[in-house]
Amino acid sequence: METDEGYDGLIAAYRHQTLRKVMLFAACLIGIVLAVGLLSVNSYRSISLMESYEVIWNHIIGNEYPLRSNLWWADTYIWNRAMPHALAAILAGAALACCGSLMQSLMGNPLADPYSTGISSGACLGAILAIIMGISVTTMAGGGTVINAFIGAMIPAAIIIILAERIRMTPATLILVGTSLSMFFGSLISIIMVQTDPDSLQQAYLWQVGNMNNIDDFGWDCIPIMLIITVVGSAIVMMLTKKLNVMSLGDNSAQSLGIDVKTFRTLALTLMAIMTAAIVSFVGILGFVGLVCPHIVRLICGSDNKFVVPISMAVGALVLLIADYISVTVGSLPIGVIVSCIGAPMFFLLIIFSKNSGKGALY
Repeated sequence: METDEGYDGLIAAYRHQTLRKVMLFAACLIGIVLAVGLLSVNSYRSISLMESYEVIWNHIIGNEYPLRSNLWWADTYIWNRAMPHALAAILAGAALACCGSLMQSLMGNPLADPYSTGISSGACLGAILAIIMGISVTTMAGGGTVINAFIGAMIPAAIIIILAERIRMTPATLILVGTSLSMFFGSLISIIMVQTDPDSLQQAYLWQVGNMNNIDDFGWDCIPIMLIITVVGSAIVMMLTKKLNVMSLGDNSAQSLGIDVKTFRTLALTLMAIMTAAIVSFVGILGFVGLVCPHIVRLICGSDNKFVVPISMAVGALVLLIADYISVTVGSLPIGVIVSCIGAPMFFLLIIFSKNSGKGALY
């Protein structure tokens, strides 16, 4: 009898946990749909929220409006301004949250995030070389900053990957090496920025804190690249979730369960570096998304990466959409500043809540 009651209790707990996962994921999807509608209304204020969804749907299925009518203008503004912003925010948030989940499980460290290998500082140095000094690998208008940022981001990532492959290093050592690389690149950035003129300095600073200026400049042209990188990268991460669950137990446990830790970590770091560098090169440095979103999901849904990764992606997309809506509404604040204002208090509250409840934010 006691066995049956214990079994029933486990079934009830499992159903309750499943319900929490479904509710969180559904809430994020609803929030994403609502945020996209609000961004659309913000781009053309002469329509209602429901009309914005009607315009989006009609554009998708190919319906057209009379030339220069109110809804024709709404369609033009929404699809040339709001939708590129919305899709870029969704893809960037999803990719960074996915990479954050990957890094935290890979390193077994709750403070790991996509920038732990120095990617952000490398990207920033590459962008600043293009913005301030005019040093670029391409003469394409607007493309120099993006390509420079991608190359700059891959340099510290490549150093970490090579070291991880050739030298036996613990996850803590890898993070320390990443920190030292970030400080080195940061010092080079400071040397360049203190010697530049105010206009270039402002432009470089705005890129450094994260903004959507490139999305405004490129429009739909940047979306296919971000989409391919995010979809392919996240699909590969989803296929690796079982191994990530094992890696989160520690190197010795993973090794004893048949995982080639060194090779797996090298491949995972390479994937994470490419995804993060591709996103950062378009939107700049967006902090806290890859750090906080996986924590929120683990606290609510548990630590199984099969659920943590996709739900974290939904949370990251929603957080960036909200930040982008606030940024567009206020007009003078870059999206990176707003993300930090949202993420820092959330991370603080997560730490306090997890300590008070006796639950770890990561496991």
